[in-house]
Amino acid sequence: MPAAPDRLVRLHRAELPVDTAQLARFLVGKMLVRKLPEGVAGGRIVETEAYPIGDAAGHAYRGITPRNKALFLERGHAYVYLAYGSAFMLNVSSERSGVGAGVLIRAIEPTDGISIMEQNRGSKRLRDLARGPGRLCAALDIDRRLDGIDLCHEGPLWLGSVDQAAGEIVESKRIGITRAADSPLRFYVRGNRFVSGPRALNSAFSAST
Repeated sequence: MPAAPDRLVRLHRAELPVDTAQLARFLVGKMLVRKLPEGVAGGRIVETEAYPIGDAAGHAYRGITPRNKALFLERGHAYVYLAYGSAFMLNVSSERSGVGAGVLIRAIEPTDGISIMEQNRGSKRLRDLARGPGRLCAALDIDRRLDGIDLCHEGPLWLGSVDQAAGEIVESKRIGITRAADSPLRFYVRGNRFVSGPRALNSAFSAST
């Protein structure tokens, strides 16, 4: 069900943990809101991955570049990149200014603007509209134009919160990487059908809230 507008509030930067893994867990259950000419679309974040300081699998590992400079902004900024030349990915910068690290938003449970997301994705399969980081960005029309924006200010894309429990948050190894592949830095809502990844991985977990 859509989140009631009077219950949705914008996240303030002071609420965000200054630690990448902690932020990845914190963001599960929060809202991702996209303002488009057609209206507002978005949903509840149900899956994230942390790419902390010094992580060999992270884009900040080799230092700051023109492409990844948004990862080095103060926590709460968008880092958007094109993966494999075909799909955009949305990350949230996660440390202090000048320190490169981020949280990949892997999936949301659509709650608002579902018809907009269906049109953007060319699909009416609700479960698959934003299940996976590439689908999520396609559904919400997120691309490099949004790279570097402040997600803690109302604008074309922002983070919010509703007065509703996220559910049981569990963790597992990350998906689709080869470096540091066994690190338990993926967080998701246990049993949520909008979470991406293989069933076998989602049924196993190493810790919970």
